[in-house]
Amino acid sequence: MVKQRLAFLAAAVAVAGNSLAGGLLTNTNQNVVFLRNPARDAAIGIDGVYSNPAGVAFLDEGFHLSINLQNVHQTRTILTGYPLFVNNVKNPGNSVHEFKGEADAPVVPSLQAAYNKGRWSLQFGFAITGGGGKCEFDGGLGSFEQVVSGVTSYASAITGMYDQLSRIPGMGDLAGHGMGSSYGYDSYMRGRQYYYGFTLGAAYKVTDRLSVYGGLRMLYGTSNYYGYVRNIQVEHTYNGSSEMVGASRHFASESAMLNQHVGRLEAMAQGDDPTLAAIAEQALPGVRQAAATTALLSAATQDIELNCDQTGWGVAPIIGVDYKWGKVNLAAKYEFKTRMRLKNKSANSLSAEGIAMLDKFADGRRVPEDSPALLAVGAQWEIIPQLRVMAGWHHYFDVDTEQYTKEMLGDTNEYLFGAEYDITDRIQVSAGGQRTKYGFNDTGMNDISYNVDSYSFGLGVGVTVAKNVKVNAAYFQTLYDDYDMTSGTAPAVTTNSFTRSNRVIGLGVDLKF
Repeated sequence: MVKQRLAFLAAAVAVAGNSLAGGLLTNTNQNVVFLRNPARDAAIGIDGVYSNPAGVAFLDEGFHLSINLQNVHQTRTILTGYPLFVNNVKNPGNSVHEFKGEADAPVVPSLQAAYNKGRWSLQFGFAITGGGGKCEFDGGLGSFEQVVSGVTSYASAITGMYDQLSRIPGMGDLAGHGMGSSYGYDSYMRGRQYYYGFTLGAAYKVTDRLSVYGGLRMLYGTSNYYGYVRNIQVEHTYNGSSEMVGASRHFASESAMLNQHVGRLEAMAQGDDPTLAAIAEQALPGVRQAAATTALLSAATQDIELNCDQTGWGVAPIIGVDYKWGKVNLAAKYEFKTRMRLKNKSANSLSAEGIAMLDKFADGRRVPEDSPALLAVGAQWEIIPQLRVMAGWHHYFDVDTEQYTKEMLGDTNEYLFGAEYDITDRIQVSAGGQRTKYGFNDTGMNDISYNVDSYSFGLGVGVTVAKNVKVNAAYFQTLYDDYDMTSGTAPAVTTNSFTRSNRVIGLGVDLKF
């Protein structure tokens, strides 16, 4: 049904915000030192409040504080191919269109603090653990255009309907009318999402080699999804000429005219002329169907607007362990799943509110968006006093979460490595890399919400500018794979190619009192 197909368009506007981080993804760049070298799972430092909380117990006694600011820029590029795209009046003749989204987070702050006394380490952390900015697609997405373009697949049927109806006595005003294949529309999508993370916990040195950690993480999520599909236009033809007309108003006018003919034919069917009555009886079903079809097309091509705010929170425990074995340090951390229920506050258009598929964004509804559990393990080896190498592994238990897009989830694995070198007592350099592998296949990939495997690398410098002050600066770049897929059957075959780009720069300061 046309109504169902256009309803999907509205749903696409709504859930496109999922292309931002959060839910599936966890921001691990919670300290600038991570940007210098992401393999920090077994390192000893104040950034360990996030990456290795048990290891923080081995820092010197006193108060330790790390303040960090990061600037993040990401692009999301999708090439979507569909045969009907050639009929777009704004981009005619091209069956493959590019849809590009820009995601910016000008300032992403984070803070880690610890107070060490004796065998105890009391710790607090704050960071943007998911999301952290907004993503805008100025031209919407390929799935938006694909559904709009699908309206023109009714062109030949509509033209044939007018031609057939024009032959009925008294309906000659329909002669010469028809529907062409061209279409146009305006679309926009923006998603904004922030997951604020707060951790509070304590580590204890069981021995001079072994420490353990226990704590809690509290997440507070806030997001806004805004999007629209407006001004859907179709080509109306008349005796060889054509013009682009507003689809909803045009079909409503045609439906009203056809309903007038229905009334006239019903009166004719009740008249005294048996010949005209027979003609009317034969014509009525087709005219009624034509009036209903054009009314349906009018409703299905109305402007759709969605504006939904979501907020929610959740709490989960964290445990960790760190063990020193000569010049090797081993560590592990497990963050339990955080149960999240986001409550909607929506101000949607009436056309959106009347579509069942948008029930997820109905005002007042609570939506499940759990944050997955995480197991992180790592090792660090001091080759010489000035040189350390490290490695780590992260496993996100995505399939155990309850989310709106749960059927799309697969567990995520990350593999990390790096090295750190002390040039002098005051200057330290480091670099490292990360490989991220998702468990997706074609059924979990679409332009509404997608992730692709990637390689990341970071490098930077740490400079001790005073006895108790260290400044860190770093650059982090992610190189994403391309994911190509084909769906549908001829002639309505859809192709998609997904990729991203990402870079982060950061500046931080570590203080010790």
